[in-house]
Amino acid sequence: MNVPYRPTERTEARKAATRERIVSAALAQVADGGYASASVQSIAARAGVAVGTVYRHFHSKGELFAEVFTRASERELHVVAEVGAADGRSAGERIAAGAEAFCRRALAAPVLAYALLAEPVDPAVESERLRLRSGYRDVFAAVLADGAESGELRPHDPDTLAAALVGALGEALVGPLSAANGHGRRNEALVASLVQFCLDALPSAGADPVKDPALAA
Repeated sequence: MNVPYRPTERTEARKAATRERIVSAALAQVADGGYASASVQSIAARAGVAVGTVYRHFHSKGELFAEVFTRASERELHVVAEVGAADGRSAGERIAAGAEAFCRRALAAPVLAYALLAEPVDPAVESERLRLRSGYRDVFAAVLADGAESGELRPHDPDTLAAALVGALGEALVGPLSAANGHGRRNEALVASLVQFCLDALPSAGADPVKDPALAA
């Protein structure tokens, strides 16, 4: 009589540990050299496993890096969401804090941030990038909706304005990130300019609608 094989808890734990080591190695490789540097061979060597082991856990490079991008993006999104959380501050202060966190974290890790925001990637990874942008949009939109409800901001479409803010921040950072200018005082002016841009774009209740950049289009 054949007894079906049943993985033991120890076997499953070992498999999970190996999988985690592969993902961590892939994330570290992207942070060091970008997506283009992260071949399956380089990841296997960094993780201390055979190439075949990588493919036993992930069917393709795209599948592996979809998880890597998910891990990295969720961590970044969580930070921005916490910074912009409702805690008695005005919507403008929360938007400014979220925008500053977005910029500073990107500039502190330029290679990883460029990979997350703009580097050419496989379609499976691109879908995770779009999900990340949607996550940032939702965080900013929630703050904008709070501002409209409190009367601080005029009635507007929070989703559209939030998407515009996130898109503008990402686009403005592509150049500095691709040049790996991730550190130094020269970034202070860039961060300040982008934060001010976001504040100027808000449809403040006391602003002149004709002059308000948020309604200029």
